[in-house]
Amino acid sequence: MLKTGKVVALERTSELLKAASSNVLRFKLDGPLPPQFEGKARVTGRIVQLPAHDAHEIEQHLAVIREAGLRVEDVEIRKADLEDVFLDVMKEREAVA
Repeated sequence: MLKTGKVVALERTSELLKAASSNVLRFKLDGPLPPQFEGKARVTGRIVQLPAHDAHEIEQHLAVIREAGLRVEDVEIRKADLEDVFLDVMKEREAVA
């Protein structure tokens, strides 16, 4: 993967996918995302996607949202894909730069 003309990741696709968080929690939210998720979540309109390594982390994410008085809709848990890896790598390299 290249960013501003520099190589930021050179591993095989399978290795990049292994290094990614194993799951993505995706849902629609009826209000602003709690500040705890700033920088972690990918938000497109009402749709929020959060990385989650296991069921416990998914439960924690949902508990924070409930405690903020928000309601989630259309909850989906899926495996991380190459787009998720790409965005994580680019965000990680941005923080380092």
